[in-house]
Amino acid sequence: MSPSHNAAERARHLQGILLMLLGVSLISVLDTTGKYLTKSYPVYQVVWARYAFHVLFMLLLLAPRLGLDLVRTRRPALQFTRGLVLTLATFVFFKSLSLMPQAEASAIAFLSPVLVAVLAVPLLGERANTSTWIALSLGFLGTLLIIRPGSGVFTWNALWPLATAFCFAGYQIITRKLAGIDSSVSTLFLSALIGAVILSFVAPFHWTPLKDLNDGLLFASLGISGSISHYFLIRAFSLAPAPVVAPFVYAQLVMALVLGYLVFDDFPDGMSLAGMGIIVVAGTWLISRNHRSPAK
Repeated sequence: MSPSHNAAERARHLQGILLMLLGVSLISVLDTTGKYLTKSYPVYQVVWARYAFHVLFMLLLLAPRLGLDLVRTRRPALQFTRGLVLTLATFVFFKSLSLMPQAEASAIAFLSPVLVAVLAVPLLGERANTSTWIALSLGFLGTLLIIRPGSGVFTWNALWPLATAFCFAGYQIITRKLAGIDSSVSTLFLSALIGAVILSFVAPFHWTPLKDLNDGLLFASLGISGSISHYFLIRAFSLAPAPVVAPFVYAQLVMALVLGYLVFDDFPDGMSLAGMGIIVVAGTWLISRNHRSPAK
């Protein structure tokens, strides 16, 4: 392999890493905005805006060029299920953000990559290696350090991000089933469209009028940052292999820590920080091991 080829490959990998960092940073901004809005508006309304403005932004940007290709699918039932599960996951996560600090909620939700590896065994027919079970055990240990059941720290609110992790795991399993069947752009658009349509039947019954223009702009930013962030993630995985870019998804937790402190004056205690660290180690170790060695 020539030096020029190696240099080009390194450049692509670096671009992938940078796009991953930008993508997860935007997701943290979205989460922070959502948490801020849930202090004044119902969660249903906030989640509806997240998908409604996502759909509007993609229509304005892509519909003139793609037309019906934006909604073309060969697996409509699977796309609907994916959109439904993603909508549920987003609602549950925003609910958790309205009830607990952002960093802790995000950390618990990050159990989903480990849960995907476990659920892929019965749902996708894959084999789980030893690393998977070790990572799962470490992940739940980290979660226990954050929520500390049986102590004065624990509240039932901590179950919301745990439910989020399971919902996101289901969503990722369905996404893997759709890989190579529909285009990534149509999949991204359809999931937002399904969420917007479903919540349009619910949100009007849980609605608070906008207080001012600033809040309206924040609602719009949810969809814009959501669509751009997911585009960055898609591009990141197209530029570099998963083992190169996937570990950087945990930079989202760093952003959640920073934004949670700056915006809400929330910062985890030492035990929670230890739990978050264990979850990050479990996830990154699982990614590296699963791409390095065969299933045992």
